[in-house]
Amino acid sequence: MKSTSRLFAVVKSERFLTPGNPTGLTGLLTHPAPRSQLIYLYSSTLDKLSKIPEHSVYRQSAEAITKQRLSIINGFKPPGYEEWAQRAKKKIEEHPNVFGKDRDPSSVFMSAQLTEEKDFRDVQWDNRKQPAGLEGTRTPEERNQASGVVTRAAYTPEADIVQWENEPPLEASQIAEIEDKIGAGLIEEVIQVAEGEHQLVDTMIESKSWEDLEEKPPQGQWDYFARDQHTPGTQEPPKAKN
Repeated sequence: MKSTSRLFAVVKSERFLTPGNPTGLTGLLTHPAPRSQLIYLYSSTLDKLSKIPEHSVYRQSAEAITKQRLSIINGFKPPGYEEWAQRAKKKIEEHPNVFGKDRDPSSVFMSAQLTEEKDFRDVQWDNRKQPAGLEGTRTPEERNQASGVVTRAAYTPEADIVQWENEPPLEASQIAEIEDKIGAGLIEEVIQVAEGEHQLVDTMIESKSWEDLEEKPPQGQWDYFARDQHTPGTQEPPKAKN
């Protein structure tokens, strides 16, 4: 069913999926970079889970499935990945103050390409430059006195803006194979689940769900829900008639 819904959305067979195209599921569009997105979410989730005690059942279960799915994602490399990794590594070495030293290219998940430098202070005024000065109603004398104090400094863009090349995309066949191995729907659905888990860890840490209840439950409170406690036993099969 997973492959069918994707095929209904793609009229012709393509080597790569087109970002933003329908997936076949209402409201769910094709993700532009599912591999890097999942690696980021799973890696960050594991970092957060490390803050929860190891005896926590939630940590044990969430950690196991996160590691299992991360290993599946890491097992697939898009075409041209090795060449991209070399270029990315060189870029990182050229800007150690931005990325840090010995940074793995695959751990750079988010980037922005600035095409035009603008003074962000003018954006909220529809790109109309606003004169510097005191706000509100002022007399000419007050404005003259303030002119030497209130000045608008020249806008200087960040010196370390790096044009980052995004990771090459996975082929459609690779994405289909990942979806089959994970077995949880389309890869966009897998991303949604990973995003939810990524947020849930924060809630679990905040509530300290691994700690004992402040008020101990009465003895036998949960016995009714225990396995095979609400029925005396299995009925005997009816005897065959001669």
